[in-house]
This record gives sequence, structure tokens and C-alpha cells, in this order.
Amino acid sequence: MKKIEAIIKPFKLDEVREALSEVGVTGLTVTEVKGFGRQKGHTELYRGAEYVVDFLPKIKIEIVVAESTVEPAIEAIIKSARTGKIGDGKIFVTPVEQIVRIRTGETDESAI
Repeated sequence: MKKIEAIIKPFKLDEVREALSEVGVTGLTVTEVKGFGRQKGHTELYRGAEYVVDFLPKIKIEIVVAESTVEPAIEAIIKSARTGKIGDGKIFVTPVEQIVRIRTGETDESAI
């Protein structure tokens, strides 16, 4: 099992969710986050004063999938989240040692 974390632009969330659903991902966790990479933030004007916005709003999606679903899920995220512009985001894949569904006590792949 693998955990896939994707940092994407907020307006791409619905497209990514639909694409993941099409490849068989049944659940995901979404968090509103802020950050910057090469995009570096930008300058805004507020009441005549200029200020720098260092951290840009992003969406973090977390899913845990079986090994066989990792590549299709990554491809779905890339295809649906890409705009071709700086700041499209990143995908991180890490191993998951154990999963336990609290309600039933099911473990590992049956708990996904």
C-alpha cells in the first residue's frame, strides 16, 4: 500500500477528484494549505499599500491505495491538475505499513 499526497491549485480540486474516482479511488482527504516553491508568492495592493504574499493557497489531497492503483492514480492527478504554468504542484508517494479501520477492526487492504 502507498500513500499519495498531492499539492494542487485550489480550482483543480473537482477535476482531480473526478479523475481519481474514475480510476477506482474510493476515498480521499482534502486540506487547505499554504506554501510556496518556485512560484515564490506575489505582490498585492491593499488600501494603497503594496505588500508581499509569500504563501499561496493550495489544496493537499491525501489518498491511500493498493500497489496496483498507484500509477493510474498518479497519472489521473497529473492529467487533471496540470495547467502547464508554474505552481501546478507536486505529488509525493510514501509506503504505508498498516491500516486499521476503527469501526470494524479491518486491517490493511480490506480497510482502504
